[in-house]
Amino acid sequence: MHQNKEEILMHYENSVEWVRNLDNLSEEQWRTPIAEGKWTIAEVIGHLPAWDQFILDSRLPYLFKNRALPEGPEVDELNQQCSLESQSKTKEEIISKFIKVRRSLIIAVNNIEDDLWETKVNIGSTALILTDYLKGSIEHDHHHFKQIENILEGSKKVT
Repeated sequence: MHQNKEEILMHYENSVEWVRNLDNLSEEQWRTPIAEGKWTIAEVIGHLPAWDQFILDSRLPYLFKNRALPEGPEVDELNQQCSLESQSKTKEEIISKFIKVRRSLIIAVNNIEDDLWETKVNIGSTALILTDYLKGSIEHDHHHFKQIENILEGSKKVT
């Protein structure tokens, strides 16, 4: 297995476990904003499946086919829609959706041939290799997971 592929799959697998562990949060913690005026933990986790689904539907099937990529969604609009949906869903529904979509992404990434991992792909006017593109989604995860860890660490100090 290509080393980059293995690293990305390892992150995705670990992210499933990391999010699954959020099931241990109380409802109050789950609905706690990550900072004043920011999303709750529920909303942060609730928006991640939409971006995984975007990669699954609108990027991976096109990257190696020399076909034009579908236009990406309006970021703020998609995030706002996910935020609203997360406000009305249970913790179990949000976590379950994350796991389901992330597992689909794991399967899709695992099915990418090893020799394609060094192939340059064009995303808009940017040429990069697949690893670099997928590392962007990993950085997105890390950014949000760190926010959640910070707020949870802060709440432990208060209690």
